[in-house]
Amino acid sequence: MDSTNRQRKGRSAGRPFDRFDREAEPRKRGGMAQPSQRENLSLEEDEEFSSDGKLHPEYITGRNAVLEALRNERTLESINVAKGEGKGSIVKIIAMAKEQGIPVKEVSAVKLDAMSQGSPHQGVIAVASAHEYATLEQLFQTAEAKNEKPFFIICDELEDPHNLGAVIRTAEAAGAHGIIVPKRRSAGLTPVVYKTSAGAVEYLPVVRVSNLVSTIQQLKEKGVWIYAADMDGQNWCSVDYTGAVALVIGSEGRGVGRLIREQCDFLVSMPMNGKITSLNASVAAGILMYEVARQRAGIAPYTGKQGK
Repeated sequence: MDSTNRQRKGRSAGRPFDRFDREAEPRKRGGMAQPSQRENLSLEEDEEFSSDGKLHPEYITGRNAVLEALRNERTLESINVAKGEGKGSIVKIIAMAKEQGIPVKEVSAVKLDAMSQGSPHQGVIAVASAHEYATLEQLFQTAEAKNEKPFFIICDELEDPHNLGAVIRTAEAAGAHGIIVPKRRSAGLTPVVYKTSAGAVEYLPVVRVSNLVSTIQQLKEKGVWIYAADMDGQNWCSVDYTGAVALVIGSEGRGVGRLIREQCDFLVSMPMNGKITSLNASVAAGILMYEVARQRAGIAPYTGKQGK
């Protein structure tokens, strides 16, 4: 889309290890069965058990193992540290993680015990990425290699790994060139995301950035138009997506953040004709992605006049 034909709405510048899937035999205390440690896991963590009953290699347990992963700059999603552990090598682990921009989560020892399923964790477990991240430049290179205008998806604090996996899967099928996610307050390339994407992570590059606002400004400087899904937007079919496009999908509960929304060129929405006032994030993303795909393929919208 020629930038001379319209004016942007937003501002253009400014800113493994052994672990077992089976549940342990309940211990009896005073005649009452005790729940297994695995019952303390969230759905996401529970799904990270492999079918053969062992811990996925994406969990790194123990202080020395985590330190080596940091020294070798392995791509990590997060580091889980037991509450109250602030001495010895844990201090170094936290400092190195912060230097590398890796989120550090303070969790209970019970949770770490459940995650490790008996393996000694020494108060720390790192979650390694299920796939390497790409760079922003690689996304543009992907579009250029296909001789297509850039088509990116920006996930603004999409925290549910199932939603992110579904977005990646649909994006790959719709012909997008890459996904952009923030480092913090967002799902990353965890085993659950990998599984939910049905392997699409292998074919679609995912970029993790420190600041989405700054990244959007970079995209705009490169001629990419930014469209955000928002309840107050115009009809999603009434805008032109044939140019360089980045679709912004907001978080499950809060939608697109204010600072992000201010940077967008267009806000688009889909009509809600029922009692429910919003769509699942991955569903909304899929609808928008396939409208982009339709327009780019030159498929005319149905008007009721075809064949007459």
